[in-house]
Formats: sequence, C-alpha cells, structure tokens
Amino acid sequence: MTPYVFVSPFFLLFFLVGLFPILYTAWVSLHDWDLIRGQGDFVGLANFEFVLGSDNFYKALRNTFSIFLLSSVPQVIAAILIAYVLDANLRAKTFWRMGVLVPFIVAPVAVSLIFTKIFADQSGLVNNVLMGVGLPAIEWHSDALAAHFAIATMVNFRWTGYNALIFLAAMQAIPREIYEAAIIDGTGRMRRFLHVTVPMLRPTIIFVVITSTIGGLQIFDEPRMFDTGGQGGASRQWMTMTMYLYELGWGPQVSFGRASAVAWLLFLIIIAIGILNFLITKRIAHSGGPSKGTR
Repeated sequence: MTPYVFVSPFFLLFFLVGLFPILYTAWVSLHDWDLIRGQGDFVGLANFEFVLGSDNFYKALRNTFSIFLLSSVPQVIAAILIAYVLDANLRAKTFWRMGVLVPFIVAPVAVSLIFTKIFADQSGLVNNVLMGVGLPAIEWHSDALAAHFAIATMVNFRWTGYNALIFLAAMQAIPREIYEAAIIDGTGRMRRFLHVTVPMLRPTIIFVVITSTIGGLQIFDEPRMFDTGGQGGASRQWMTMTMYLYELGWGPQVSFGRASAVAWLLFLIIIAIGILNFLITKRIAHSGGPSKGTR
C-alpha cells in the first residue's frame, strides 16, 4: 500500500479542485441555476440549446480559434529558434536565459495595458510608426483580424520565452556525440538544426503543442483588457469563449446554467482538439531520433 499512499495526495487534490468541479458544472448545466436561490428546475438540455442557438457563441468560437492559431503556431516556431540561439556558446548565457523569462512573470493585466497603448487606434506606437513611413493607420479595435493579431501578440510576448526554456532544456539533453558525428560527416549548421535538433525535440514539441492548445482555447485576460469595456468589442469581434462564459455567468442576465453549458462545450472542444493534436504529433514523432537525411 505504500506506493498508493505516496501518490494519493495528487489524486485527492485533483478530485477536489479538478474532477469534482467538472462533474458539478455538468449538473448545474442541466438546471435553471440562480445566483441567490441556487438550484432551480431541471431543464435538461435547454441551456445547451440556448447556447448553440446564440450568434454570440459562434462569434466567440470563431474568435477563439483565430486568436489561438495566430498565437500558438508562431509561438512554437519562435520558441524553438530562441532556444537554439540560447543553446549556442553565448557570452553571459545565464543572463539571456533569465531574460527571456521576464515577460512570463509580468502580470497579464500589466501586459494587456501596455499593449493596448501600443495598439491604440490613433496615437498608438504601431500606428505612429506606420504613418511615419507613409502607410495608413490600422483600426485595431474595429477590424476583427487586426484585433486578433494584437491580442495574439500579447499572448506570444508572455509565453514564447517560457516555451523557449522548455525547448532549451530538451536541447541540452540531446547527446553531444550526435552533433559531433554530424559535424564529422560534413553537415552544416542549418542541416544539423533541421535533421538532428528538431527530430530529437519531437516529444517536447508534442507536450508544448498540447499545453499551448489547452491554454490558447481558454484565453481570457488579454482580450478582456484590450479595451475599457471588456466586452470583446462593439460587435463582439474579439470576444472569446471564456469571455462569453463570463458574460452569461456574471452579465446583465445571470444564468449559471447557461454559463455551465458553455463551460462544458469548451471542455469538450479542448478534449477533442487535444486528442487530435496528440494523434497527429504522435504519428509524426513515431519514427523518432535524428532524420535519416542528416548526411
């Protein structure tokens, strides 16, 4: 029984703060739940029907996936490249490795406030630079794609350095003998990176892609703080799923049942996308090891 005693704290904690809230939210989603009175009448799938019949749900779903793709894909690529540079023989390498983590420890609200000023419609830094070189200013808060790009930039600023350190740790675990053999074979730096480093990082890439997927689909702080209203724009052009959930749970017409339905739909979407990511990346990584085209 000793091994089970040692691992039991994790499972007990997971049940209290993870599994039980998920199951309880499912129960709430089947009822007309009030903030003051608590559990009301059993309504079955009526809350899910209301959410799936709402235009705001599909706007939030579109915005969430758009911001997720604009942030996660460049983030993983940039993190691998930064980690590769940090793995080289740099002067003051500890300073640079600590420096890439600084954006991660900055409060999300502070990051959002700074970038909101940078991407301001009229007097923002980006628009001042564009107008200075003769280009038209961008309406960051009116155009949906521009807003998604600005929010994705905030996310990339915070998380790229964190993921870079994860990739750096994986790169340092690669046996140096493999690089030495590649150098003896006359392989250039670029080919060593593409055919040795990247293939050996496949398990870590799987981990980062899955965690980025989970985090990207739950984004809340950055779009919430992108303007003073916190509603996702006048036309909800950057409202995400979690913002829609928050609006249903704490908005003018409070409905915990409908908010719980959104939470469960988001949970199922994350599970489906996570499984799909895992299967794709696992299939890509099935061969493992350095690429056969190294030489």
